[in-house]
Amino acid sequence: MNFEGTYVAMVTPFDEERNIDEEGFRSNINYLIEKGVNGLVGAGTTGESATLNHDEHRQIIEILVDEVDGRVETIAGTGSNSTSEAIDLTRFAQDAGADAALVITPYYNKPQQHALVEHYRALSACDIPVIAYNVPSRTGINMDVETIVEIAKIDNIDAIKEASGSVDKVSDIYNALAREGLEDDFNILSGEDSLTLPIMAVGGTGVISASANIDSKRMVLMVDSILNDDYARAMELHYEMLELIRVLFVESNPVPVKTAMNIMGLPSGPFRQPLAQMKEENVELLKKALKDSQLI
Repeated sequence: MNFEGTYVAMVTPFDEERNIDEEGFRSNINYLIEKGVNGLVGAGTTGESATLNHDEHRQIIEILVDEVDGRVETIAGTGSNSTSEAIDLTRFAQDAGADAALVITPYYNKPQQHALVEHYRALSACDIPVIAYNVPSRTGINMDVETIVEIAKIDNIDAIKEASGSVDKVSDIYNALAREGLEDDFNILSGEDSLTLPIMAVGGTGVISASANIDSKRMVLMVDSILNDDYARAMELHYEMLELIRVLFVESNPVPVKTAMNIMGLPSGPFRQPLAQMKEENVELLKKALKDSQLI
């Protein structure tokens, strides 16, 4: 499967009792589709997947597939620090009708590089395209370039969301894929919103974005501009979004994103512990960035 464009790492809205707000989630789905995004990710880490129980995790995937109804691509977050659990969730996403699964590298276990290859090889038994997710700041493990090339050779492992924060590494990944003739068969997606422009300039094909919950219109325009080789327009949009993106990550994701959505009147609600409210001084920074971006 080819992954290209703007994909939104959706938040999971909760009601005041911190139960899933299904109506709010469906509303956010339609809001983002109207903004022109290419796909939506449900039950990913921005969706507080670590605090969803298994029934809730499955519920989010089912709602996503049902509400989207084929209008854009649906990607289910199905990662776990247990390979067998990740396989179960990925098979559920397959059976539910999701277009793809986003599978984070196992966290805390700190598997060896060859163990990561075997982890994704086991997941390839599921009949659904898989996007690997490398985010060492969250997991404690950073996939080597050589490891990424090896998983690119595995059937059904079709892309990587790369969030190591290094454009140099993306260049190395693309070069290594090209040496193996894999550059057209395995997509690199930005996992760092502020680096989407440079990542796509060196071979990336899109972004899985948390900030696009807030400023989806500009993110879509920037990514589409890059895909159309209009780098002058893309640079303008990059700098228009940059300060807001930085503020949206001033505290742990998705705390600022959900706070911004509450300020904007979009369904979001509270967080689940151990996450907590933003510091007041950071809320003020967020409000200023939203005003400067003409979003409130």
